[in-house]
Amino acid sequence: MPDAPSDPTCIFCKIGTGQIPCHKLYEDETVLAFLDIGPLSHGHCLIIPKGHYVTIDQMPPEAVTACTRLLPGLSRAVVAATGCKGWNILQNNGKIAGQAVDHLHFHIIPRTAGDNLGYRWPAGKLDPAQAKVLVEEITRAL
Repeated sequence: MPDAPSDPTCIFCKIGTGQIPCHKLYEDETVLAFLDIGPLSHGHCLIIPKGHYVTIDQMPPEAVTACTRLLPGLSRAVVAATGCKGWNILQNNGKIAGQAVDHLHFHIIPRTAGDNLGYRWPAGKLDPAQAKVLVEEITRAL
């Protein structure tokens, strides 16, 4: 995307333009995939748009598509290369959600039995009255 925004202070923008080297897995004019230099597991990699977007809601749909179209093939390649039995695809939006770099990125994190990479998922219950209000508010915001 030739008119995509850029941030000259962003480490991922610098990686995307080649100013900082990376262990490149895939690249085209809009997307770059590379190994995470602080991996949570063997084969942990990232997919970034070359345009500078902090969170997914800031991205135009074609930029989201450019990133997500790579997920199936790169996932298959990571599984083949690492022999993992499962993997997580993770994309955080905002610091409170765990986003460490203010440039949107997707993680592919290979998982193996006993890898000690957990996550909390304390599921609650959806109150039907609250659900009705939420549906109205969210659909109105769409």
